[in-house]
Amino acid sequence: QSMVGSGSWQRVNAEVAVKSPRYAVFDLAEGKPYVFRVLSANKHGISDPSEITEPIQPQDTVVVPSAPGRVVATRNTKTSVVVQWDKPKHEENLYGYYIDYSVVGSNQWEPANHKPIKYSRFVVHGLETGEQYIFRVKAVNAVGFSENSQESEAIKVQAALTCPSYPHGITLLNCDGHSMTLGWKAPKYSGGSPVLGYYMDKREANHKNWHEVNSSLISRTIYTVEDLTEDAFYEFKITAANVVGIGHPSDPSEHFKCKAWTMPEPGPAYDLTVCEVRNTSLVLLWKAPVYEGKSPITGYLVDYKEVESEDWITANEKPTSHRYFKVTDLHQGHTYVFKVRAVNDAGVGKSSEKSEPVFVEASPGTKEIFSGVDDEGNIYLGFECKEATDASHFLWGKSYEEIEDSDKFKIETEGDHSKLYFKNPDKSDLGTYCISVSDTDGVSSSFVMDEEEFERLMAISNEIKNPTIPLKSELAYEVLEKGEVRFWIQAESLSPNSTYRFVINDKEVENGDRHKISCDHTNGIIEMVMDKFTIDNEGTYTVQIQDGKAKNQSSLVLIGDAFKTILAESELQRKEFLRKQGPHFSEFLYWEVTEECEVLLACKIANTKKETVFKWYRNGSGIDVDEVPDLQRGECHLTIPKLSRKDEGVYKATLSDDRGHDVSTLELSGKVYDDMILALSRVSGKTASPLKILCTEEGIRLQCFLKYYNEEMKVTWSHRESKISSGEKMKIGGGEDVAWLQITEPTEKDKGNYTFEIFGDKESFKRTLDLSGQALNFTSFFFFFKLLDRGKVIGGLPDVVTIMDGKTLNLTCTVFGNPDPEVVWFKNDKTLELNEHYLVSLEQGKYASLTIKGVTSEDSGKYSIHVKNKYGGETVDVTVSVYRHGEKIPEVNQSQLAKPRLIPPSEAS
Repeated sequence: QSMVGSGSWQRVNAEVAVKSPRYAVFDLAEGKPYVFRVLSANKHGISDPSEITEPIQPQDTVVVPSAPGRVVATRNTKTSVVVQWDKPKHEENLYGYYIDYSVVGSNQWEPANHKPIKYSRFVVHGLETGEQYIFRVKAVNAVGFSENSQESEAIKVQAALTCPSYPHGITLLNCDGHSMTLGWKAPKYSGGSPVLGYYMDKREANHKNWHEVNSSLISRTIYTVEDLTEDAFYEFKITAANVVGIGHPSDPSEHFKCKAWTMPEPGPAYDLTVCEVRNTSLVLLWKAPVYEGKSPITGYLVDYKEVESEDWITANEKPTSHRYFKVTDLHQGHTYVFKVRAVNDAGVGKSSEKSEPVFVEASPGTKEIFSGVDDEGNIYLGFECKEATDASHFLWGKSYEEIEDSDKFKIETEGDHSKLYFKNPDKSDLGTYCISVSDTDGVSSSFVMDEEEFERLMAISNEIKNPTIPLKSELAYEVLEKGEVRFWIQAESLSPNSTYRFVINDKEVENGDRHKISCDHTNGIIEMVMDKFTIDNEGTYTVQIQDGKAKNQSSLVLIGDAFKTILAESELQRKEFLRKQGPHFSEFLYWEVTEECEVLLACKIANTKKETVFKWYRNGSGIDVDEVPDLQRGECHLTIPKLSRKDEGVYKATLSDDRGHDVSTLELSGKVYDDMILALSRVSGKTASPLKILCTEEGIRLQCFLKYYNEEMKVTWSHRESKISSGEKMKIGGGEDVAWLQITEPTEKDKGNYTFEIFGDKESFKRTLDLSGQALNFTSFFFFFKLLDRGKVIGGLPDVVTIMDGKTLNLTCTVFGNPDPEVVWFKNDKTLELNEHYLVSLEQGKYASLTIKGVTSEDSGKYSIHVKNKYGGETVDVTVSVYRHGEKIPEVNQSQLAKPRLIPPSEAS
């Protein structure tokens, strides 16, 4: 530092270099000017001094400024706000001001500028249209920042009020030769305030001066100008007005000739409006022609083209009866114009003025109408528009006609939100709803209220207006251990203030000894326990619940069979409870089959003591058992070794002591017996041996040995996969441990596969043998096939012959054998002595006969023929009965073939 005029410099911080670019200098002479310079230093040394400051003299201490005064924010544009404030009381040496802004309700502040500004007015840019903001300001000087100012009033970001823009699209709608009806489009921008009306000026073609048509505002966008000269040409211009003032006039219209319209076709539609512009579609609206022509209008054709194209395209092949049309399949990013032609019986009328060019692309952040139900259950359609200004008007329509029916609808608009409420919704409310917001860039949307959406909203509305307590389970019952009946219902949740009632047969029951009623609010369970359920309790049970506005109820009808079921279950449970107070069966009698093919009757017991007595009975008589059951084990058994029909009967087990008596019964018959046989078949079938061959006097026996066999078991024998029925040729039978098939007098036809199958309760078991020679051992093979060569009587002999005395009796049969058999005749089991009375013969080794000449009563008796060789043979008996002439013929059974008796090989040798 250096005092001005001293010519010498003094080091302020001589001992320690400071690292900060800021330093406070003390102990200066008051009122004397000083200048300053700065030198920097590093490890290599000290730099040259800086430039010298302007002279400055010490004075009173400088402090931070006070906070700025009142902050006021005003509208500017759609994305900016003008902020103004009062200067601080102490504003000396101010560097400037910093402005912060915050979205209302967010509690988050953002800086609007990064360098201090010198003025007390600042335009804050980059704000969101339609959003509400607050602002604050702070001052700054060399010492620091002031406190924040008080916050401004909240302001909605929207353009400042101006005069409206100019109307456009002036169209001649009708002319009768002395007046013209004109239509036009409202200004694109109202200037931030609603358009109050319009002024119109006119002049004849080629005239310089304009003349006022109306002195008071025209409220609509259509007007009839009177007192015109026929065949003269006129042009018009229109100006809109709002609270700020009168805007710029429109461009002059075309020259319109005042000549009466008489064409039969309609005049032009007018006021074409485009809304709901999306990426590939838009909706076109228009107003009906003022001049209809000679017949009513029947429809409209919509034409469009790209701006650069010369060719118009008709969007609808058939005229639409509506005054709106959705044009689809447009190209995103392209610009189109549109026009409309009305149609009547005479043909297609004049085309409307073409619309303004429309760029087809959805605006960023485009919003749609949404449906909802408010907290009171009212159904509404809602729309939000951030771009709305104070001058904006939310216009709701149905089928693109403005809604004016206050009996059906209620419209509530607040700020940038609007809702259309349905007062008494019904099926007549189905249809297309639309909304447009004025004083915006064409913000609009539509919503189709179809039947499905309507039903969904009505269901929500009904639930809100008539809320229902959701239930996890409806009213149900359960029978408790002692026979009490518990009725219960569970809600999703219940508040501590909820109330409930139990109603039986339209009469509310109170909590008491007979009906114990309680509620677990935490789990939402309401229950009632009836200690004694009797025949008087038949009827309808209902629980009614209320929790705030919400209600619900559930009923259970216990009448007829439903009531009898619960009553029987209650009585059974009560009896069961009492039964279990003494010794009792915890499992009643049941049966099972052991691996030893024994049937075991068993039961389980409980609550016994040393004095408890257990007994077995069959058909009322006690059963002696070798071993007294050990009751402490809790199980008792009775064994039936080899089950058969003789074991059928009613089996009973009893328990008794001084506390009570219990009985368990099992009837071993019918299906129970059949089931036991099936179970035995399963166990025994697992032990079935391979089929074995046994040669018998009658033929061959196939045998299967099992651990246990009962002829009541279901078994089948099959030969070559054909089931065999028991008969004389093949007989089915068995013993205690074997099942067999007896083949009598086997022949070549009896060769082949034999199958034995036994059926159990869950599965069957098969055993198979091939009886074709290879499966037989040598002895059996020899016997089987040589048995076919034994002596046989092939031709039939009758078992009884009745003949009158004096006649000749001839008994003839055919015999066979290999080698040829020996044939011997017997009378009454004694060899027949041959003589002239008894003659025998054997012709060609196979035709054997016995002839008795002149029979007498002494010839009555049994005659037998023995036919045998070394492999065996047969004996056939014939009984002869002789009666005298004139006697009644003896009654005998109808004659049939005699049955042969086999002669084993051992006897034939």
